[in-house]
Amino acid sequence: MSTKQAPDAPDMDDKMAALVTNAAAVRAVVSSVEGTIGPKGLDTMLVDRFGDVVITNDGCTILSRMEANHPAARMLISMAEAQQDEVGDGTTTATILAGALVACGAEQVARGVPVARVIDGMRSGIEMALDAIRKSARPVSGLDDEVVARVALISARQHRDIAELVVKAARLVGEEKLRDPAFRLRDIIMAQEGVENEVFLGVIIDKGRMNRAMPRTLSGVRVLVVDDALEPEAVKGEALSTDAGFRRQLEFQAEFRDNIQRLVGLGVGLVVVARGVDDVAEEMLLDAGAMAVERVSMRELRKVAEHTGARPIKRRALSRPLEELRGYLGYAETVFEDERLSQVRILGGAGLPMATVLVGAATGEVVGERERIAQDAASAVQATLFQGVVPGGGAIEIAAARALLRQRHGMSGMTAYGVDCVIEALKRPLAQIVSNAGFNALEKVEEVISLQTVQDSDSIGIDCNSGTTADMVTLGVFDPALVKLYALKAAGEVAEAILRIDKIIRKRDNSQGS
Repeated sequence: MSTKQAPDAPDMDDKMAALVTNAAAVRAVVSSVEGTIGPKGLDTMLVDRFGDVVITNDGCTILSRMEANHPAARMLISMAEAQQDEVGDGTTTATILAGALVACGAEQVARGVPVARVIDGMRSGIEMALDAIRKSARPVSGLDDEVVARVALISARQHRDIAELVVKAARLVGEEKLRDPAFRLRDIIMAQEGVENEVFLGVIIDKGRMNRAMPRTLSGVRVLVVDDALEPEAVKGEALSTDAGFRRQLEFQAEFRDNIQRLVGLGVGLVVVARGVDDVAEEMLLDAGAMAVERVSMRELRKVAEHTGARPIKRRALSRPLEELRGYLGYAETVFEDERLSQVRILGGAGLPMATVLVGAATGEVVGERERIAQDAASAVQATLFQGVVPGGGAIEIAAARALLRQRHGMSGMTAYGVDCVIEALKRPLAQIVSNAGFNALEKVEEVISLQTVQDSDSIGIDCNSGTTADMVTLGVFDPALVKLYALKAAGEVAEAILRIDKIIRKRDNSQGS
């Protein structure tokens, strides 16, 4: 018997060493964001080696900007970033759930439960929990539903002015557009120092006119969007030094002037360009009374095209027949530059209706944070339309844990230990919210479990102001069901991936050869 066990012992030590190391790295990541969750969550200060400081309460910002070298830590951060990309909210919850699953899974393996059985149990437990959350989801009746406003306020961390801006913007965009999976309400939000909060139908280019002599305001404007530089083609290299090359360059320049003149003839009043604008084009557009904006970001370029109905064009296509060129032009009722902010606004486009949310900030230091807050609120509002809402404040996770406990009693075999990991993980969001509010987490979690069981309720949680149990629905505390579902699913996937790691081996650096 001893001869069979001896060879396995070092292997088991290696497995546990990898698991313990990974669990510790995950725990370090979780500790960086867990203090931000809930209404009493605090901020985190991020400082780089140059002394630049970011102060934020946003979990994804903290995770994406923190320095993390351990592979398991980077896996957790990648999961949070995927959560942010997909639903735009819930990154802190997902991180806390994943951390708890890894920690509990490691404990079960240390007790002698095979990793495969733990993972099987986790999969089953997560599926049961997801089903319980789906059954608890309450649909919203539309953007005028008061629940939508409550979701916005909670996601905006009680910044009422931001919540109201986001809801107003959502109503301007419309429910049909918000239900389009390709549209992100968060993308229409921008924050600026020294401006008033504002929502309007139209888009902003965060650049001024390229020439102050160009008109500041235009009405009834034809719009050209150039996804390129607005300059002549160039003969490259040594060819330019030859007579043929020089003549060809002159031909390019003459053709370019003709193309700009044709645009003027078509009545183009606004030209939005991705790259630079040639001096000749600038002068001809100025003489024609047109406005040009150069070096516009691709994101803003797309928004201008969508709102005005313009089709982005390359410079080589400017020589196409006039009728064909006319099909590339968009239209806007009004274009004007806010000289104080060096921004061009485009209103009343002939394309898709677009809203812009402009969030004001008193100082430059808080611009980024107010923008992140507004974007989280926008993502939450949009998510409510897809699968409704569930009671917030950690209540729905406790309800899901209770559903698992009922099914756990009838289970046998070691997979049940994996289900236990899910049950414990589902308690963690409420425990952390309560802890951040200054109350005893263990005591309050047990109070909630007991009262939910007695009342057969999925909405009992803790009022973080008083520390007493309360109905989250009565308090108006809701979370989008989609956010909760995605967070739990993503947490389960990354926890499984980390628990399955058997060994950690340093890769050979192929760049140094063999």
